[in-house]
Amino acid sequence: QVQLVESGGGLVQAGGSLRLSCAASGSIFRINRMGWYRQAPGKQRELVAVITSGGTTNYADSVKGRFTISRDNAKNTVYLQMNSLKPEDTAVYYCNAVVAASPGSYLELWGQGTLVTVSS
Repeated sequence: QVQLVESGGGLVQAGGSLRLSCAASGSIFRINRMGWYRQAPGKQRELVAVITSGGTTNYADSVKGRFTISRDNAKNTVYLQMNSLKPEDTAVYYCNAVVAASPGSYLELWGQGTLVTVSS
């Protein structure tokens, strides 16, 4: 069974930085897309950033220039470096990955979520 475990959330002042990590563990054949989503109170979950297995990235307009997504394929880990944080970045951040435990058998997985709180 494959699972995603996130770490790195917390409380930070506006203008500060945080780095989120998400490691996939278990029986893994291949990981395709990995990404981060977030859900603020009273709002729908939204895409923050995604990265393909080849390293192509895509960001929400609201975080472009401030957040950077990266991955370490050897460690099955995706990172989200968040700089110049704003109060509106406050949300629960969820890791997402498309993982195959065997050839051709892909599942979309979610982490448990990690809370990021940005104070003004």
